[in-house]
Amino acid sequence: MGAIIILYLAIVILMIAGWWGIFSKAGQPGWAAIIPIYNIYIMTQVAKKPGWWVAMILLVPVANIIFLIMTWHNIALNYGKTAGFTVGMIFLSFIFIPILGLGSAKYIGNQQPQQPA
Repeated sequence: MGAIIILYLAIVILMIAGWWGIFSKAGQPGWAAIIPIYNIYIMTQVAKKPGWWVAMILLVPVANIIFLIMTWHNIALNYGKTAGFTVGMIFLSFIFIPILGLGSAKYIGNQQPQQPA
């Protein structure tokens, strides 16, 4: 039982560190990762979505899943990642969120990649 608790705590700390990095790279306060509800608001800001999405994510059953997936997808896009990375964030978030926050990914916001002329 003790090993399970240690594993759980390690995953929680890794997720907090991942979100802290994601927020910090986007110019948002990293400490927001540990504040309930406010962290969802910052997540919408990093995804470049309106603040009212927080209400949809927190209060509307079924739609909250869709809005959360759309938010995570926009975060992945704003870091230059693809839809495949979004799928990883959904199903293996304890791996992909730390990769995004603690890895070498740079926040590009709404900038579109330059197309060669």
